[in-house]
Amino acid sequence: MLAEGLRNDFPIFRHLVRGRPLVYLDSAASAQKPQVVLDTLHRFYSEGYSNIHRGVYLLSEEATRIYEGTREKVRRLLGARETREIVFLRGTTEGLNLLAWTLGRQRVGAGDEILLTHMEHHSNIVPWQLLCEQVGAKLVVAPIDDTGALDLAAWTALLSPRTKLVAAGHVSNALGTVNPIKTMVQRAHALGIPVVVDGAQAVPHLPIDVKDLDCDFYVFSGHKLYGPTGIGILYGKAELLEQLPPYQGGGDMIRSVSFARSTFAPPPHRFEAGTPDIAGAIGLGAAIYYVESIGFEAIVAHEQALLAYATECLAALPGLQLIGTAPEKVGVLSFVMDGVHPHDIGTLLDAEGICVRAGHHCAQPVMERFGVPATTRASFGLYNTQADVDALVAGLLKIRELFPQ
Repeated sequence: MLAEGLRNDFPIFRHLVRGRPLVYLDSAASAQKPQVVLDTLHRFYSEGYSNIHRGVYLLSEEATRIYEGTREKVRRLLGARETREIVFLRGTTEGLNLLAWTLGRQRVGAGDEILLTHMEHHSNIVPWQLLCEQVGAKLVVAPIDDTGALDLAAWTALLSPRTKLVAAGHVSNALGTVNPIKTMVQRAHALGIPVVVDGAQAVPHLPIDVKDLDCDFYVFSGHKLYGPTGIGILYGKAELLEQLPPYQGGGDMIRSVSFARSTFAPPPHRFEAGTPDIAGAIGLGAAIYYVESIGFEAIVAHEQALLAYATECLAALPGLQLIGTAPEKVGVLSFVMDGVHPHDIGTLLDAEGICVRAGHHCAQPVMERFGVPATTRASFGLYNTQADVDALVAGLLKIRELFPQ
């Protein structure tokens, strides 16, 4: 399998956890980092660190060159037309908040509607909710079916002249469902409605082409793509970013400042006030290089094979129910076990060196939809193997013995 050859690229797997080999099944929360990312961060801080954009000395010029080089790598990763469509931010959450405060305030007013889906995580709910409370608009939520797939017909029927924005996750973090984003964009655009895509859970698992999707905005976080924390991306069509006002004020986002008034730089720098996470961006560039060197064709094939194997294994366990069985999924398995709280499952698996997530996964409406307070979630990265799945199954069977039905 693909992962067998890649595992050595991740130094964390050389270490034991609770005296056992690490089985890391929480990549939907945050992915582990390959050596090339760690080396890039170490080299930058130890040999090339400087602030960017304003220094007239070699270190600053080199740091600026590498930082802006990452912008080009992100452009290529997303299939964007030009680098001015790529904005560096702290992560997906900041990108969605930026759009709520800028795009939202431009387009949404009293009585208007913002259309979401029932599978969104909190970062793609709360910023829009705050906007609605402030301007007198309301959220409209499209239903999902019992497999966790979007009811596309119902979603389409909810589009109306009152809909001023559509925001949807490309992939559900709690269920793994892949949404039909291209179709959703086509239907929204037919009514002149802009579409914001939360790609936090899609970018590590799927090839993305924002030109093909034709979405207006796309956001993701670097740490889920094997890069550092604290760095994320907002993609926006150039003509739309040009129309947005600044989100934060400060250095590096201005054209001129006086006490009378300020004028602002064009995108992307208009949205990058202050000293950015320079090392984070450079580390993200290394992560993109790493992922592209493997290739998404191989990543998708590996993760889909692992998902099929894990789904079959877990579905056969007594008293276990999978939550989220949509036909189109990435490597996320949420489940509940009769008579065992997900937090107990997480704690008992941890004793075996197995890392899973337990809780509502910052997606409480999804839990409510399925009538459960929480689930246990195993999520895969490109370094996971069938042996990881086997360890999970063995751990769950031990728990079943402790909590007989």
